[in-house]
Amino acid sequence: MAGYRDLLVWQSAMQIAEDVYHLTEHFPKQEVFGLTSQSRRAAVSVSSNIAEGHGRNSPKEFNHFLGIALGSIAELETQLLLSERLKYIEEAQLANILKATDETAKMLKGLQKSLKSTND
Repeated sequence: MAGYRDLLVWQSAMQIAEDVYHLTEHFPKQEVFGLTSQSRRAAVSVSSNIAEGHGRNSPKEFNHFLGIALGSIAELETQLLLSERLKYIEEAQLANILKATDETAKMLKGLQKSLKSTND
């Protein structure tokens, strides 16, 4: 298997993290330790868990970390939905990032399915 940096799903997750950092730059100062920090951590967690899982010794462990990455995507989406409700981001910005998170989640699920079939 190629290195984790060669995985399209990792590259997609890295782009999401970069986008979230840019989106949250303009959040109110009172959110520095709230939604700004939480959103950034969730976004970084996706690519980090892909990388960590890839570095583990078995497809089963990799699959476990991919599941954690999926949970981080759901957490991030929830935080971004709240950010839009609070008018910290615009509806169009939310739509763009949700499209990216949906695509990345599909890639993660596909990779999980692929790993499961190699284990069976």
